[in-house]
Amino acid sequence: MNGAMAASSHRITLGPLVAAIDQGTSSTRFLVFNSKTAELLSHHQVELKQSFPKEGWVEEDPKEILQSVYECMERTCEKLTQLNIDISNIKAVGVTNQRETTVVWDKETGEPLYNAIVWLDLRTQSTVERLINKTPGKNKNHLKHKTGLPISTYFSAVKLRWLMDNVDEVHEAVVSHRAMFGTVDSWLIWCLTGGKSGGVHCTDVTNASRTMLFNIHTLDWDPELCTYFGIPMEILPRVRSSSEIYGLMKICSSRKSGALSGIPISGCLGDQSAALVGQMCFQEGQAKNTYGTGCFLLRNTGAKPVMSDHGLLTTVAYKLGRDKPACYALEGSVAIGGAVVRWLQDNLGIIGSSEELEKLAASVGTSYGCYFVPAFSGLYAPYWEPSARGIICGLTQFTNKSHVAFAALEAVCFQTREILDAMNQDSGIPLTQLQVDGGMTSNRLLMQLQADILCIPVVKPSMPETTALGAAMAAGAAEGVSVWSLSPEDLSEVTSEKFEPQINPEESEFRYARWKKAVQKSMNWETTEPVCNGNGETSIFSSIPLGLYIMGSMLMLVGAKYLAGRD
Repeated sequence: MNGAMAASSHRITLGPLVAAIDQGTSSTRFLVFNSKTAELLSHHQVELKQSFPKEGWVEEDPKEILQSVYECMERTCEKLTQLNIDISNIKAVGVTNQRETTVVWDKETGEPLYNAIVWLDLRTQSTVERLINKTPGKNKNHLKHKTGLPISTYFSAVKLRWLMDNVDEVHEAVVSHRAMFGTVDSWLIWCLTGGKSGGVHCTDVTNASRTMLFNIHTLDWDPELCTYFGIPMEILPRVRSSSEIYGLMKICSSRKSGALSGIPISGCLGDQSAALVGQMCFQEGQAKNTYGTGCFLLRNTGAKPVMSDHGLLTTVAYKLGRDKPACYALEGSVAIGGAVVRWLQDNLGIIGSSEELEKLAASVGTSYGCYFVPAFSGLYAPYWEPSARGIICGLTQFTNKSHVAFAALEAVCFQTREILDAMNQDSGIPLTQLQVDGGMTSNRLLMQLQADILCIPVVKPSMPETTALGAAMAAGAAEGVSVWSLSPEDLSEVTSEKFEPQINPEESEFRYARWKKAVQKSMNWETTEPVCNGNGETSIFSSIPLGLYIMGSMLMLVGAKYLAGRD
């Protein structure tokens, strides 16, 4: 009896709880927070499989993504029950997700019509080159005044265009008005609110602003942009704010997580926007860098969108309520951050785990002049150069796998330095410290290297799940839920660890200059537009040096044969 009373009194003292679905590129998580203290009470994580059907292609199975969400919810609810925490205390659920990743499904069957095309995917490079070549002056920023984005393989519109052009099932579903498009947030919210039985087809302003179909000034889909890409507007989700009740969860009652049925989904933010909210960057000028699959540095620019002159994106940071103003951010996006660790592990077998990378790199403490540019998906900010490819240079006979491991960590830091420099130039006010979060921040060597290469302190919160926290805050603060106050005086004090620069700036600048040299070497590596001969076939003579070499070789052979014949 006393145990039961203790458990019930423990449940009462916790107050209202808010959950978050954090659906990332490499894993899915479900996390539950105390709305009064922002304390993380329980969570579960499931790794996701990525498939690479062809070079440069990156896909994930939308059904596996959805199943991973159900599994995480189920396991977390089991853990909460073991902790004597009442699941019915969860008052709202927020969703945060990998952005740009594109899903098309059939609204009648509820089935995806193709795998999700992941944001990193490069299959649309020829489409992008064709679009840029059609613009006046071949300008990749032709749509930037409306979208804040360059024309790039990164964003959803070109992925959706590819699906419509190349997948018969998608084309047929669009023609017969059965197709629904969405980024991962839309797919999850539609499925979790009933799917084909009344599911809500919506997205929020932050995810919509990453499609190249959304006007960041009017905060709605833009008919001209849709016409430009040939996208019918009827397949697009309805755009909502980042904090409002979208619909209620519908989950099978036989599951442990069935207790979540009827709870509102009331927060939705793209993962980088969610991290900005979770880091409490509500003031103009505040910034954070997230180290996930990629690296994403966002700086709050307030109520006005600021256009970058230095290769950064202009994006919607958040809109925390239907009647609240939108806030904007400048963003520096790096495609390959933590993904380089996975590459060293899965592709090269240099390490067995991410923890091993830190030990390996620390064992030498230097790259010994080796530089690694991981441009596996081309270069994102500030270059936007899809033709770049990864290179490792500066190798000598002395170089070993430990030096390569160190160079891989340095690469993450150098890429962050490039986007921080661009951001400082755009704003005119240099950042004096960098707030960081994401999975890679557990690597202490990386954090110290980052401080050394930036020449400013790096500040890491002791609770690393800031992306999920941001989604939970948006959900808990929504009208009709109102269990989480976002007033500055009510926000919890965050404990953090600070990494101070430990090398002199001259050495940092020298290493950075060498890195820039390596980046130049990685450029213009790949082109998708081969030169054709008159018959429309690619000719070996389309390369002048190769043509001269082959012609020269043939002449030498003919000459040698002629001379041999004379003997």
